[in-house]
Amino acid sequence: MDIAEPAQATESRHRADIGDADGGGRLLRWAAAVYALGLAAHTADHIRRGTGVISPEVYWAGLVSTAAGVATLLLVALRHRLAPLAAALLGVPVAIGVAAVHLLPHWSVLSDAFPGSRGTGVTPLSWTVVLVEIAGALVMGIAGVRALRSATAARA
Repeated sequence: MDIAEPAQATESRHRADIGDADGGGRLLRWAAAVYALGLAAHTADHIRRGTGVISPEVYWAGLVSTAAGVATLLLVALRHRLAPLAAALLGVPVAIGVAAVHLLPHWSVLSDAFPGSRGTGVTPLSWTVVLVEIAGALVMGIAGVRALRSATAARA
């Protein structure tokens, strides 16, 4: 009996059962990579701009969103069995939330509106990284749903 065998069995139970060919695993990983790039660049842009240009509500919403995003990215990177579910639950709401905070004109304390921004350090790079994050989150959410559906169909 190989001593590594129980560890391998435990590890395989936690890995996502999503095939690359038709189960959405490859799409999920690529979308997560794009989202990770956008999330990191967007966070760096906020650091560059300073926290004084955003409301406390935007700061905390961003912090919670980033923490949930990092947790989801870790699940995807580890191919954890909960990765598709986490991606499905996080992706689309984050895409909508980031778009609402940054792409709409100022509408509430949850706004860090890029349109019409003056003196907040918003640059074309700010727009680019936010759009990359939104696209990555949206596709990651869709890929998560696709992977969940594929896994459900495979079990049936």
